[in-house]
Amino acid sequence: MIFDRKDLSNDTLVSFYKSILLPRMIEEKMLLLLRQGKISKWFSGIGQEAISVGATLALQPDEWIMPLHRNLGVFTTRNMPLGKLFMQWQGNKEGYSKGRERSFHFGSRAHHICGMISHLGPQLAIADGVALSYKLKEQAKVSLAFTGDGGTSEGDFHEALNVAAVWDLPVIFIIENNGYGLSTPVNEQYKCESLVSRAKGYGMEGVRIDGNNLLEVYDTISGIRDYCIREQKPYLVECMTFRMRGHEEASGTKYVPPHLFEEWASRDPVKKFEEWMILQNILTYSAIESMKAEIKDSIDKELATAASSPVLIPDEAEELRDVYSDEKIDNDEQEAIVSHIAGEEKDSKDLRFIDAIKEGLYLSMKRHENLVLMGQDIAEYGGAFKITDGFVHEFGKARVRNTPLCESAILGTALGLSLEGFKSMVEMQFADFVSVGLNQIVNNFAKLHYRWGQHADVVVRMPTGAGVGAGPFHSQSNEAWFIHTPGLKVVYPSTPEDAKGLMIAAINDPNPVMFFEHKVLYRSISGPVPAGYYETPIGKARLVQEGSDLSIITYGAGVHWAMEYALQHPAVSFDILDLRTLLPLDYNAISDSVGRTGKVVILHEDTLTGGIGGEISAWISEHCFEQLDAPVMRCASLDTPVPFNLELEKIFLAKSRLGKVVEKLLNY
Repeated sequence: MIFDRKDLSNDTLVSFYKSILLPRMIEEKMLLLLRQGKISKWFSGIGQEAISVGATLALQPDEWIMPLHRNLGVFTTRNMPLGKLFMQWQGNKEGYSKGRERSFHFGSRAHHICGMISHLGPQLAIADGVALSYKLKEQAKVSLAFTGDGGTSEGDFHEALNVAAVWDLPVIFIIENNGYGLSTPVNEQYKCESLVSRAKGYGMEGVRIDGNNLLEVYDTISGIRDYCIREQKPYLVECMTFRMRGHEEASGTKYVPPHLFEEWASRDPVKKFEEWMILQNILTYSAIESMKAEIKDSIDKELATAASSPVLIPDEAEELRDVYSDEKIDNDEQEAIVSHIAGEEKDSKDLRFIDAIKEGLYLSMKRHENLVLMGQDIAEYGGAFKITDGFVHEFGKARVRNTPLCESAILGTALGLSLEGFKSMVEMQFADFVSVGLNQIVNNFAKLHYRWGQHADVVVRMPTGAGVGAGPFHSQSNEAWFIHTPGLKVVYPSTPEDAKGLMIAAINDPNPVMFFEHKVLYRSISGPVPAGYYETPIGKARLVQEGSDLSIITYGAGVHWAMEYALQHPAVSFDILDLRTLLPLDYNAISDSVGRTGKVVILHEDTLTGGIGGEISAWISEHCFEQLDAPVMRCASLDTPVPFNLELEKIFLAKSRLGKVVEKLLNY
């Protein structure tokens, strides 16, 4: 192994040695604690330290890094307090995730480290978003993301590299090729000669280097950083290395041929650098032993501090409170929002549902210069439904961005933008297509604030619903997929007024919001919409009309079905409640409606099984039982995919069964 110091001073080289020695000694201590039962799990990076340490040293402290579970050297090189790290690994409340996350599944905004999720691949697209933010702000910075050889088999790897290349983003992707996934060798992961050879296919540069040579990693990443900033382009680096322990300690290493351990032990990144430092007379044996003793003493002291921290006492209220960020817009912004009084029509104008959404989005773009729109065909074409038509001419292609067909990467990019203070809106061309980006939403967006206090300031627009003969893949009502996911907010307006107000509220909200908009309502529903900039509050239902005989609790197109039925049956006093927000639900409004009538139909377009109607029905039965005069009944669509033929679609939709359900309940 040849070390080329170039113009690095002795003092710098000594600091490099300390940087690579620290994670090794921490790991050795953690393995001891694991055997003693004082920690529950450990993912070892022994043998791979040069990559984490060298890459982190090559970046500026305020450049975001997206590490994985074998990158302890990133955390230590960013000088994260060791005592707090120990608390994290022990599940203590004083750690970085209040005891809610394990090992390295956490981040720290102060140290510009983004916490991983177990799915690995999503980290790469977050780096795209951070790099995009640097580009938009014209900052001379790069982001850097790690993946393993196994992770390169994931679709997220392809999507993230493709987006970075197409958008010319200054991001560095590092592959730590240690020969194995968990136990799957690389010859069962890929057939290309080398992973870095994929770079050319994406239109980017790449290089393969010795990942065990600290100075080679540092020098390579330093040069690549300069290239990415100068050329505003991404770069792929394959670092060849080896994992000297199991995937995690319980996994063992029986699947690895013994000769590989012997071969790679002779290339140990810490020992080889240490030997070179001695040969170069930069360090002496006694100086090294002194350093090791100093580090050992520091580790022991920090461990003692961590051990003396208070025992975690669970607080249910705090757990629930931390699911969402309560970060508010600033006072000037708050004062600028016109409070809308229900029923007030002053300065109102009639708008179609689709135009109200467009106006809410347009005013938000004017209000927030840090708001970026992303989606397939949303720029010059104006989107599949023309909601963003004309936006690119006013706001430019930097803020109104056509995207490749990679939903997961674009959602991850939105999250990366959020790390740097941007807001974003991602349009799913159809709500059905969100399934290929589901992981980013339900595992990354939703859990982020609860895990380490970072919010995902993203709105995902979801054109949804049947009624236009679009068939099984363009008509689904899939809102229930997200209602089960704490950390998301789910809104579903039924009127133009609420469509505009909820769009503005969703963009102002720092939490991830799924914004469902029914395609049938786009051009079939019009109504008065206040001309100003106002919010419709998220989490508050709307009483459409008050009644005494029967409650219909619904949302979206169901509101119009209920109103139409009520007009056709004037002898019945219907209480119609438009939920507007499905997560969180307005339970007070639901309870009030039950109290007014004692008989409840829950109406939704979604299929019966697993729809939100079951949840609402259960809540009413549990909390409002004494107020009921009959069982709660659900009216939903058939438990089939959405059919294409219009006649089949009619019998599929819940609307076709509403009268039968109402009559049954009235006659109970």
